[in-house]
Amino acid sequence: MEMMIDFPGGARVNAHFGTFTVCTDQPSNVGGDGSAPTPFDIFLASLGTCAGFYVLSFCRERNLPAEGIRLNQRVRIDPKTKLAESISLDIQLPPGFPDKYRAAVIRAAEQCKVKKHFEHPPEIDVKTSTAETVTA
Repeated sequence: MEMMIDFPGGARVNAHFGTFTVCTDQPSNVGGDGSAPTPFDIFLASLGTCAGFYVLSFCRERNLPAEGIRLNQRVRIDPKTKLAESISLDIQLPPGFPDKYRAAVIRAAEQCKVKKHFEHPPEIDVKTSTAETVTA
């Protein structure tokens, strides 16, 4: 997968891939307009939405209704480093959700690929190159 990252103005930084664009910005207190989530917010949202997809898939495979299920994600940030110190996901199940599936729905959420990348982080290589000049 390849993404193209660009700078559309201000503190905004966008990622383009396939037919999608993910827009980010920074809050006004650090020079942005607050027009979009920060990259870190999107990173955290990717964990919750990924786990949510696995919970949804678990329910669909068993013909269990997913209505009323919510995931509540809490992040504790280290005040010194400003990095996530801990992340908890609470899968809130509706009344009547079968008790026999409670542990299994946790295991389903734990299959999230984003979570697995926390457990086995990829190598990240950062370098520079000279951009090609595009002429019309």
